[in-house]
Amino acid sequence: MQLEYSFIIPVFNRPDEIRELLKSMQNLDCISSFEIVIVEDGSSISSEDVIKDFKEYLNISYYYKENTGPGDSRNYGMKMAKGNYFLILDSDVLLPSNYLQEIQNNLSENYVDCFGGPDAAHESFTDLQKAINYAMTSFLTTGGIRGNKKSVNKFQPRSFNMGLSKKAFLESGGFGLIHPGEDPDLALRLQKIGFETVLIPDAFVYHKRRIDWHKFYTQVNKFGKVRPILNNWHPGSAKLTFWFPSIFMIGFFISLIMLSLGSTFLFVCFLLYFLIIGIHAALKNKSFYIGMAAILATFIQFIGYGTGFLRSNWKLNFLKMKPQVAFPALFFKNEN
Repeated sequence: MQLEYSFIIPVFNRPDEIRELLKSMQNLDCISSFEIVIVEDGSSISSEDVIKDFKEYLNISYYYKENTGPGDSRNYGMKMAKGNYFLILDSDVLLPSNYLQEIQNNLSENYVDCFGGPDAAHESFTDLQKAINYAMTSFLTTGGIRGNKKSVNKFQPRSFNMGLSKKAFLESGGFGLIHPGEDPDLALRLQKIGFETVLIPDAFVYHKRRIDWHKFYTQVNKFGKVRPILNNWHPGSAKLTFWFPSIFMIGFFISLIMLSLGSTFLFVCFLLYFLIIGIHAALKNKSFYIGMAAILATFIQFIGYGTGFLRSNWKLNFLKMKPQVAFPALFFKNEN
């Protein structure tokens, strides 16, 4: 089958991000022609003028629709796309020049209907962005679940960097209206109906994450709330590792209590762990400051995710609340 690629990019009030992404797409190694479908998800700050600057150089289709969330906007874009294989990106990524070549090489050798790629920090990113990227991708903090080569099979792709065939889109119905969490939900549904979902380790993107500490906490807290919802929707998908941030959080507060009572052992263990994080992040990024910031990012990630995960489990599994009632802010309404 001849693959015809369509990039699907939802955007919400981020014209500057779209400009940077399109600039990086101009530098892609052209193995074949491709189209770019940009879906403006009810933005009040339009990207249309930015897109006009690139139409002479790139094959871009632009659509504006009411705000129904990124998942529904991706579905809209895939319905409008002309290709038979969709490459789904967030607006806050940059593409290395060999991105499309890596995808083509892998799909030519081992075709799959759905794949995900990892994310990395570009050298131009701020120290904060690099520290948060470390916290979210390092084996020492997340076990490498966002792109560990040991996770090649049964990988749950994330929609900042995801490939999906038209066939898989049509048979699955695409993304749901939960956000975040719409991407692992889709991956689990695809697996249930017989599609493979795999990792292509070399098809990475630079994920910029325009974020501050407060937004980062809010983001990971939502991730924690979503996971028990997905566990209930998809019995058998739950893993013990999903509890680790909550266990870490509880253990840390126990260590503080024990420290106040004169017992230092558990607290010292946590200090050693954070010291290892700081040293590893500093050496990897060649920056003492990023090492220190990575410690804070890791702490925020565990506390944010852990509290969200426990709260969600309490509401869903003990109070028996429906997800849309327990966390209405996690769900969009489809107006199309």
